[in-house]
Amino acid sequence: MSDPGHGDRHTVAVVVAVQAAISLGYFAAMTHLVVHLRENLGLAAGLIGLVLALRNLVQHTLSLPVGALVDALNPVRAGILACLLRAAGFALLGSVSSPSGLIAAAVLLGTGGALFHPAAQSLLAGLAERRRARGYAAYTMTSQAAAVLGPALGLALLNIGYWLVALTAAGLWACAAFLFSLLRHVPSVPTRGGVVTGVRTAMRNRIFLWFAAVSMPTMLLTDQASVVVPLGGADPGAVTVFSCVLAMVSAAVQPWCAAAGRAERPGTLRAGLLFAGGAYLLLAAGAAGRPAGLIAVAVLHGLADGLLQPAVFQTLARLAPPARFGTYLGVRTFFSGLLAFAGGLAVGRLYEWGPRGAATALTALALIACAAAAATRPRTGQKVHGELGAASQGTTDPEPMVGAISQSDLCSRPR
Repeated sequence: MSDPGHGDRHTVAVVVAVQAAISLGYFAAMTHLVVHLRENLGLAAGLIGLVLALRNLVQHTLSLPVGALVDALNPVRAGILACLLRAAGFALLGSVSSPSGLIAAAVLLGTGGALFHPAAQSLLAGLAERRRARGYAAYTMTSQAAAVLGPALGLALLNIGYWLVALTAAGLWACAAFLFSLLRHVPSVPTRGGVVTGVRTAMRNRIFLWFAAVSMPTMLLTDQASVVVPLGGADPGAVTVFSCVLAMVSAAVQPWCAAAGRAERPGTLRAGLLFAGGAYLLLAAGAAGRPAGLIAVAVLHGLADGLLQPAVFQTLARLAPPARFGTYLGVRTFFSGLLAFAGGLAVGRLYEWGPRGAATALTALALIACAAAAATRPRTGQKVHGELGAASQGTTDPEPMVGAISQSDLCSRPR
């Protein structure tokens, strides 16, 4: 008989290796993309915001059906296809200059991302509980370590040309597709019904919907951190320092967050949201104009990222039945992605209005973070935490909670 522990270790090793390759390529290319679009191609802030937001829109809109498809098919095959699509997207990104070409690259990148995240995280969510927590910590720490090295790699290659940065990213994603193919004996969990049935099951889980609503702004808040700093006029060197500090702090927080079930506590999500809100308030106050201020902003964003990522994953892994993790992740990502798309467009437009518009955008982001943090009230959050076990045992339509926050309460944003 095969050793299940050995299979779990092999799965973690391969998924972490995949994460190292794709994250190195992603951060090398994406950290300097805004500078490339602004300086090399001469695009306006609004068009830059459109390209970036379109990638988010495609990725997170497709997450709704794709997450369920990963459950119904095979996460390994989905992961291979995801890596190949993103490799093509990065290759195109470095070789085109027209808006239509950039939009095509954004669509490829978004489609690949929609497949990759439920595929990789479904593999980790299927592990034993302790191995899952440690595996996800290694997965995210690897991403943050690559986020430290990636911008520096991109900056070195940028001296030759952004085309080489993008081509290197494409090669690393192609290597990740090969690594995925090494997972040949991943146990499958049978599912009942098809894609529509899976999505309907998730949408009837009211505890899950509450969590999806409360955590919906996290994607917008983490995505815009790497956008507003270069849009505010930071040069490539400052952007690299910002990204590296953010990644190092996030990687340092991950082991603490993974230990003793901290990631599933409501206070972890709330603290991450408040750190993100504080970072945007510092930016609105002009902190990015001073090196010490920019580093302080990076530290706060690093704390936010290091808390929010494991909080979302571990809670989803506990809420979702084993055969439906991809579906639950897809539904939650769909709503979060819609907010990230709308917010990204709004931020790009506001930055075109000059300093006053930029301050308005940053203040709005801070207020969104604070509103979401206020929604994770200890009383309500503790009740959700106490009922997670029932949800993970297959309860698909739990009773509504007293005092739960509605989705509309969290979506209202000051303009």
